[in-house]
Amino acid sequence: MKDLEVRLAALDPDAGAAVRVIAYFDQLTSARAGLEAIVRGAAVLAGCPVWLTDDGRRLSLRVDPDGHPTPASGPPDPDWPHHQLDPGARAAVWLERPGPAGPVEAMVLERAAAAARSVLDRTRGRAPAADQDAAAVEVLIDEGARPEARRHAARVLGLPADRPLRAVARAGAPARIEPAASAGPAADGPRAGIGPAADLAGLPASWAAARTALRFTADGTGEDPGPRVVHADDLGALALLAPSVSPGVPPIPDELALEHAAAAAPWMLATLDAVAAHPSLRAAASALRLHHSSLQDRITHAERLLAWPIRDPHGHHRLYLALALRRLRRHPA
Repeated sequence: MKDLEVRLAALDPDAGAAVRVIAYFDQLTSARAGLEAIVRGAAVLAGCPVWLTDDGRRLSLRVDPDGHPTPASGPPDPDWPHHQLDPGARAAVWLERPGPAGPVEAMVLERAAAAARSVLDRTRGRAPAADQDAAAVEVLIDEGARPEARRHAARVLGLPADRPLRAVARAGAPARIEPAASAGPAADGPRAGIGPAADLAGLPASWAAARTALRFTADGTGEDPGPRVVHADDLGALALLAPSVSPGVPPIPDELALEHAAAAAPWMLATLDAVAAHPSLRAAASALRLHHSSLQDRITHAERLLAWPIRDPHGHHRLYLALALRRLRRHPA
């Protein structure tokens, strides 16, 4: 790539510069850089303020040519050079200056838009109108964001910068940052993973932990029984299971045995989840609103299908892990 740049620069300075722009944004994408880093790179390369806007996600991020995120004074001028993230989308990268974009500036816009699109595609869906400012949240969970940018984002969200905060990952919803002392998501609401308490610098790690915790949640139905809200702090060593369960990794025999048992009766998964989640069979029977003897009959049937006992400590632990693996399988990263 370096040899190509030198040769192109000798023939055509704009062509050599365009190749360097491509390489720069490809590197940012490979490093999974956040939105602020992408917009900052575009502003420095273009030598003028650069905006990233997405009306659907309520996102507006402006960075000056010195690399500092600054508040926008209003909407971008439609006459500014810009590149849409997708054809027909209400999302674009803008150069804050009049006149058409030159060849290198056009390449900066195109590659920055592609890099930003990859970030938005992997981090969240479309934000509801009543949710937090998407750009500010993105800065707080971006590992590459600078301290002053984090403090500015916290002020935008009305969050105390001197008190513990935490990230919340919700199924089908944008990331959320909230005070660690808040009540948190409702147990009967959307599935949610709650990250550990952290200062501003620790919010990216809290977000990563929250996303892991989200995978251990369940829909709370007969097909997917279990907790709808999971705290990362409560997972302990269980969190180490998450990276080992992915679409490319085949299920282990205990997972297959659990699916075999689940297919035998509509009550099976809810019963096994109650047994695994409670310290005694009587407590499990009470949660299921079953007579103790009826639960014993169900367990006998389940043990025959699973091919291992679930009433002794080892078998109980084995069942708990099998159910956790099933949730991870149903809710991939």
